[in-house]
Amino acid sequence: MAPKPITSPVPDAWYPTLSVFTLAIGLVLTASFFIYEATSSRKTRSLAQELTTGAVASVFLGFGPLFLLLASGVYV
Repeated sequence: MAPKPITSPVPDAWYPTLSVFTLAIGLVLTASFFIYEATSSRKTRSLAQELTTGAVASVFLGFGPLFLLLASGVYV
């Protein structure tokens, strides 16, 4: 029995689109985080909102460069 080749769960044609969207979403979330930090006072800030926004932005900004590298042919 021959081993089954490893394939990507996402089609190769989707890599450029995924990189653009994940980077755009991550940058928008990062901008909203900075705007929230600059416009709210210390007493009205919510740690849960800061951590949630930062974590979600971090995930999107992590997958964006991954798909960008895959779209350009650098298989990591």
